[in-house]
Amino acid sequence: MPTINLQNIRQSEGLMEDLSEVRSKLDQRINLTDYSINQKPVTLNGNKIMRICLLAGLTSQEHRDLSTIEQVQLSKTSNRIFENLFTLHNLGLVYSGLLKLRYRGINIDWGNTMLKSKIINAEILRGARLLSNEHISEEWLMNTLTQSGTRAGAIPFLKLNIGNYEDDIPAYLNLNGREVTNTQIIIAGSTGSGKSNLLAVLINEIRKRSIDSSYPVNFLLFDYKGEFSDPANNSWLSLFETDRSSILNPIASPLPITPFKDFTGKTQNEINLYSTELANAIIAIDNARMSANMNNRLSEAIINAYRSTLSKPITFELILKEYTKLQPERDQVKDDSIKSVFKQLIRSNLFAKVDTIDLIKESYIIKMDAFPKDGILAKAIVYFIVSKLNMIYEHLPKQLSDEECVELRHFTIIDEAHYMLGFDNKPLRDIIAVGRNKGISIILATQNMESYKSEYFDFYANAQYPLIMKQQSINDGVIKDLFGVSGKDFNEIKEAISGLQKGELIIKNPTAITLGMGKKYKKIKVSHLI
Repeated sequence: MPTINLQNIRQSEGLMEDLSEVRSKLDQRINLTDYSINQKPVTLNGNKIMRICLLAGLTSQEHRDLSTIEQVQLSKTSNRIFENLFTLHNLGLVYSGLLKLRYRGINIDWGNTMLKSKIINAEILRGARLLSNEHISEEWLMNTLTQSGTRAGAIPFLKLNIGNYEDDIPAYLNLNGREVTNTQIIIAGSTGSGKSNLLAVLINEIRKRSIDSSYPVNFLLFDYKGEFSDPANNSWLSLFETDRSSILNPIASPLPITPFKDFTGKTQNEINLYSTELANAIIAIDNARMSANMNNRLSEAIINAYRSTLSKPITFELILKEYTKLQPERDQVKDDSIKSVFKQLIRSNLFAKVDTIDLIKESYIIKMDAFPKDGILAKAIVYFIVSKLNMIYEHLPKQLSDEECVELRHFTIIDEAHYMLGFDNKPLRDIIAVGRNKGISIILATQNMESYKSEYFDFYANAQYPLIMKQQSINDGVIKDLFGVSGKDFNEIKEAISGLQKGELIIKNPTAITLGMGKKYKKIKVSHLI
């Protein structure tokens, strides 16, 4: 008899809530009472608790009844159990064998995905009931036998299932296969198109497929609308294998990093180059007209600030002080546009003076909804944090690879990204350049397709997956550039975009584009998650 196919298994309705009690009991059992400053409690993620419960359930010799199995209610939102739950440590054959053993004598159509999903969920819930018994859970936790396999400890394959094509075939985005040129994702969709749900699906897939591995992929999300950091949406956080400790709110307390580079042991030329880049960024963030003298004075002030700290990280206060000293004496008591920007940054107290977190070793959500989206403070937060990420990336070794895929380390996710694309945003461009060999990537979401192509950078040309959702207006030039089409093909794609409904998107069809025949796009109905 062939092996049971354990793909596209749906979750039962409220499964994670049903597992909350046993999850809490196991968490309490494996954690210490007290921790040192540099340590934190262990938390069992959703995949681990489901896997533990499934194995526990399948070891039980309880009688299986098909009529009881049929009563299991599958998720109304079609949430799937991720494949790596079954593939980790090459246990797929074990699950298949145990399922056939436990259901021998019962006429089961193992090709029936719905029935198979109900059986898997029933076994997970059975295991949860067993592990609620303290004696049984103790036996499981104290069992030191291990299962090894060729993929144990391997780089996780991030083949994201984001929904279904029109013919109900699962739609996947391959992020880290060896043949994939880069991992950048850009999303264009108007308000109400389903961008937030798509972002949640992407994060959920990335985390679930990597969190159990030796190479978990973390993320940093700039939450412009405040949806992901809203206490009313706390349930979303468990989908990303995190909790409210991941939320950084610069209104409540300074972001726990210094945004400035440390040039200890570096050359003066490096400081000079950085001062010019930083001065240009301050000017661009404000969108104000500034004279060449003001720009040069700001660059010199940054250099002097580093001189006063002996090349250690500087502060906004110190730059303002040095800038004022360089002004003519009669102007030092007056505010100009540069001093106004720095005083806003100082009053807002956005950043700490030292780093107390590592932005890529954990996942974080930065709450941004208290700031005007196109204002100085919002732009400064994103600019300086992305710049900080680049500083961290510089010191990372090259990403690892194996026969199947390459390592991914981190995703920077910017919702409402158009506010950061209208000026020469060097840190954002650098992420794309550095990310190709460091396992770093970005997901950008904006309202209009044309936002991604400006005089400064063509994000379409550098994105592996442009995902186009419902648009308020359609830019003909972008369609032609993105899909390389004209005539009938162009009209067909434009009509497809016009007809998109909430939660739908189109994506390039590289096979058809290469062959020069067939539809140059595919339409995807995104899974509903939030």
